[in-house]
Amino acid sequence: MQGVLTGFTVIAAIIGVGYVIGRLKYLGENGREVLTKLAFYVATPALLFTTLARTDLSVILSSRLLVTAISTAVVAGVFVAVGALRRWGVGRTTIGALCSGYVNAGNLGIPIAVYVLGDASLVAPVLLLQQIVITPIALTVLDLSGSGEKRTVWQRLTIPLRNPVAVGSLCGVMVSSVGWTVPELVLEPLVLIGNMSVPAVLLAFGISLHGSALPGRGPDRGPVLLSVALKSAGQPLLAWALASWVFGLSGAALLGVVITSALPAAQNLFTYASRYGVAERLARESILLSTMLSVPVLITVAALLG
Repeated sequence: MQGVLTGFTVIAAIIGVGYVIGRLKYLGENGREVLTKLAFYVATPALLFTTLARTDLSVILSSRLLVTAISTAVVAGVFVAVGALRRWGVGRTTIGALCSGYVNAGNLGIPIAVYVLGDASLVAPVLLLQQIVITPIALTVLDLSGSGEKRTVWQRLTIPLRNPVAVGSLCGVMVSSVGWTVPELVLEPLVLIGNMSVPAVLLAFGISLHGSALPGRGPDRGPVLLSVALKSAGQPLLAWALASWVFGLSGAALLGVVITSALPAAQNLFTYASRYGVAERLARESILLSTMLSVPVLITVAALLG
C-alpha cells in the first residue's frame, strides 16, 4: 500500500501548491497558460525522448501489453460511440475517450510499480503504447478537428511529425531501436529540462482548480461521469477478465496488468485539452474524479490480487 499512498501524496502536494499559486496569483493571469506551453512544447518532449531512448523496446512484445491495449481500445471505443450518438463533437469526444483509458503511467504509475509491484519497468510497455500509438493518433485528430484551414494530403499525413510531443516520442524510439547511446553532454541537459514536465503539468492543473465549480455538476456532467466510470471501473474490470480468462495470466502478472489499468487518467491530458482549447473542463474534472476514486480501487485490487 505504501506505493499507492506515496504516489498520491506527491501528486496531491504539487497540485495543492498550484492551487495556492492560482489563488494568490503569483504567476499572474497567464501563469497556467505559460506552464501548459512549457510542458507541451519543451519539457514533455524532452522527458519522452530521454525515457524512450533508454528503454528496451522488446518489452512491448508481451501478453500484458495486449491486455492493456485491448482494454484501452474498448473503453475508448465505448466513449466514442456514445459521443457520436449524443453529438458531443470530435474534440470533446477525443478528450473524453483519452480520459476513459489513458492511464497515469508516469508520475503515478512508476512509484506504484516500484512499491507495489517491485519493478518500475512494468509500466514501460504502457508508456510506449500511449506515447508511440495513442498520443500521435489523438493529437492528429485534435489537430485536424481544430483547424478550419484547408490542408493538403501531405500536410495531413505529416501532422504527427510537427507535433512536439509526438516528435519527442518518435525520436526516442528511433534512438533506442538502433542501439545508439546518447552522449552525456547531450542527454543531461535534456534530462534536466524533462524533469520540469511533471511538476509543470501538476502546477498548471492545480492553478486551474482555483475558482472552478465542483466536478460533475456542469454542462459536461454526462461526458465526465461516463469517462470516470469507464476509467475507474470499466477498464480494470475488463483488464482482469481478459488477463485471467483469455490470456491465462495469474499471480504477479495478473496483479501488474490490473493495477496498471486501475491507474487514474493522466494529468497531461489536461495539457492537451488546454493546448487545443477544447474540453478543458471535461479533462480537469475527469482527471480529478478518477484520481480520487483510484485510491480505493487500487487498494482493493492490491488486497484481492496481491
